[in-house]
Amino acid sequence: MFGLGMQELIIILLIVLVIFGASRLPMLGEGLGKAIKGFKKGISEAADTDKDSDRNAKS
Repeated sequence: MFGLGMQELIIILLIVLVIFGASRLPMLGEGLGKAIKGFKKGISEAADTDKDSDRNAKS
């Protein structure tokens, strides 16, 4: 995964924990989840729009 080993991931997790604190981690995870969901929704809408425009162009 991105060329990172288990030790590097643990170090990154500890740094994030120190910077943001344990109480803010759930909020960060929720925000990240919403961002990923919105990104996927935007990509699927763009793909649907492309398919519709291709169908209309062929008609």
